[in-house]
Amino acid sequence: MPPAPDPRFDLPDPGRSFAVVGLGGAGGEAVRDLVEFGIPSVRAFAVNTDFRHLRQLTLDERILLGERTLQGRGAGGNRSAVLEAAEEGREELLRRLRPFEVVFLIAGLGGGTGSALLPYLANLLKETDALPVPIVFLPFHLEIQTDSERRENVRTTLAELEGVGGLLLALSNEKLRRFERLPIARVFHVRNAYVHHLVTSLVDMVEQPSQLNVDLASLKTHLGDAGVSTLVSSEFHVSEPERLVDQALTESLLDFCVGDSPTALVHIDGGSNLTLHTMDRIVQAMRRRLGEPRRLMLGTRTHPERRDIVRLTAVVGGLRPGTLQSASGV
Repeated sequence: MPPAPDPRFDLPDPGRSFAVVGLGGAGGEAVRDLVEFGIPSVRAFAVNTDFRHLRQLTLDERILLGERTLQGRGAGGNRSAVLEAAEEGREELLRRLRPFEVVFLIAGLGGGTGSALLPYLANLLKETDALPVPIVFLPFHLEIQTDSERRENVRTTLAELEGVGGLLLALSNEKLRRFERLPIARVFHVRNAYVHHLVTSLVDMVEQPSQLNVDLASLKTHLGDAGVSTLVSSEFHVSEPERLVDQALTESLLDFCVGDSPTALVHIDGGSNLTLHTMDRIVQAMRRRLGEPRRLMLGTRTHPERRDIVRLTAVVGGLRPGTLQSASGV
C-alpha cells in the first residue's frame, strides 16, 4: 500500500506574474507583435495618450492617459504634458500593474509619450517592489542629427533610466541597417521578434526550475549592486560554445558597453548531451569576453531529451555610464 501524501508538500504552485507594457506608438506596436508571436504566460498592455492609435491595437488591456487634459489627442512630443497625464492616471496605472512581479516596459525614444513614460513607470513600479525592465528603441542616427527636440528627449530619458538602475535593454535602430534590403515593415517585425526572444528567455530563466537554479529572488539580488545591466541571449549548436557567446555579446541588436568592473549572471539551457566540459567552455568564454567579471553567478537547466542547440541567457551588469547616450548618437 503506497504511503499517504505528506501534506507539507501539497502546496499550490505560486507561479510568477509577468507583463509587457507598450508605451506610445512604437511600444504599442511592438507589444502587438509579441502577442502575435505568442507569450502565453505574459499579460500584454498598451498605454498611450493617443486614443486613435490605442484603438487600432487588438489588445485586451489598453490604458488611455490624459483623457481630461489631452482629450485623447496625444502629447505632440511634449514631455511635461505626458507626465501631467501620467499623474492624472497614476492610480489607474497602479491598479492595473501592481499585481505583476516583472514588468517589461517597451517604447521608442524621442517622440514624447514613450520617452517620458518609461522612467516615470520604472520608478513607480519600483515602489511596488516589482522589477521593471525597460526596453528602448534608439532612433536612427539621422533622426537625432536633424531633430534637436528628439535628441534632447533621448538624452533626458536615457539619463533618467540609468539613474533608476537595474535592467535596461537598448535596441539600436541603426543596427537594423543590416536588413536594409528588406521592406521597412519586415525590418521592424524582425526587431520585435528579437524583443520577443529576450522577453521569453528571461521569463523562462526565472520561471522554470533548474539543476542550478536562477529564480526571481536571485536575479534581484544579482542586480542589487550590479549598476545598470543588460540582458543578452542566443542559441547555437552544442559543439560551438564560444560561438554561442560571440553571438550573444557582439551580434545582437543591443547597444551597450561593459565597464571596468562587470558582473554576470549566466544561465545555460541544453539537452541530455550537455556536458560539464561544454558548460565550462561557455563560462570561460564569457569571462574572457567580459574581462574577468568581479562576480559571476551560474544557472543550468538540462532536458531529458538530446538537444543539439544550447541557449545562453545572461544578465551583464556594470555597464559604463553614458555609453547608451554615445551609442544613440546624442
